[in-house]
Amino acid sequence: MSENKPSKSYSYEQAGVSIAAGNALVKAIAPLAKATARPGADAELGGFGGFFDPRAAGYKDPLLVAANDGVGTKVKLAIDHDRHDAIGIDLVAMCVNDLIVQGAEPLFFLDYFATGRLDNGVAERVVAGIADGCRIAGCALIGGETAEMPGMYADGDYDLAGFCVGAVERGEQLTGDKVAAGDVLLGLASSGVHSNGYSLVRRLAADKGWKLDRPALFDPDRLLIDALIEPTRIYVKSLLPIVRAGRIHALAHITGGGLLENVPRVLPAGLHARIDVDSWVQPRLMAFLQAQGHIEPAEMARTFNCGIGMVLAVSADEARGVAADLEAAGETVFFIGAIEEGQRGCTVQGGDESWSARQSWEATHLA
Repeated sequence: MSENKPSKSYSYEQAGVSIAAGNALVKAIAPLAKATARPGADAELGGFGGFFDPRAAGYKDPLLVAANDGVGTKVKLAIDHDRHDAIGIDLVAMCVNDLIVQGAEPLFFLDYFATGRLDNGVAERVVAGIADGCRIAGCALIGGETAEMPGMYADGDYDLAGFCVGAVERGEQLTGDKVAAGDVLLGLASSGVHSNGYSLVRRLAADKGWKLDRPALFDPDRLLIDALIEPTRIYVKSLLPIVRAGRIHALAHITGGGLLENVPRVLPAGLHARIDVDSWVQPRLMAFLQAQGHIEPAEMARTFNCGIGMVLAVSADEARGVAADLEAAGETVFFIGAIEEGQRGCTVQGGDESWSARQSWEATHLA
């Protein structure tokens, strides 16, 4: 009579998920979240959700505004080159910049970190960057989710998503209804590629054999990878007081679609934005990307931010004062164009040497 062998005892850890590692990560990142506390949130982690009190934040009759986003394939660049410390700033920036364009102050943030195998050193560096972004934006990190999913991601890979809620007093939201013909367009300088266009950047890097760990051709004092991974600029604190004072008619966050497709999103029917790229100097990083990819100017205008991360529509008599206040707050400001009557959309134009063009050019997108 044969003996029955005992059945193999399975565990979650054998399947690739470490509950202990997850608990250790929560313990490690709790102080990071606590450091982002602000009126309305105590930023304690560990519950099933996070509370926020808009009244404690100073709001009487707020509208809540929500945004969520990711970082795209810039995450892969961070993974491949061990640049995990600031990718969380990008995550926050993509969400909070989308809130300020609606006139809303970002109040609280939650993150989602998914990976094949939890490496607490990497995860903590990423969350530290998220906490840095929250401090820059003035919002509280009140929770998140860490998902360990073996088989879904290659070893070492991870992905990020962010969720942010903001508030604006009823009647003070920016909807674009104040924009008028004759308004001036101001552009706030970007800090680099921000978080859009990285599938093209990575394709160029692979096809052209870039040595990312060597000094950049356009900046010998900086490694190319560090220029490419520069985190997205967060514009919240410089813009918020001017928004609350009612001095801005509309804001456009320049993300996927570039200048050409994002500016029309905040215009009412019957108005057209005209942007002159000779109004600012093309950043050397953008010129490098364009030259390496032989990218046409019109394609640049719909793919990259081209040096402008945020566009403001303001009345002509307010423009110089708003620009001065933003410069005092640390922004670099350019007068980049104007609003005119016409079909809702945007035209980006340049001279015969602008952005490596061989003749004067323009590109138009109608919304």
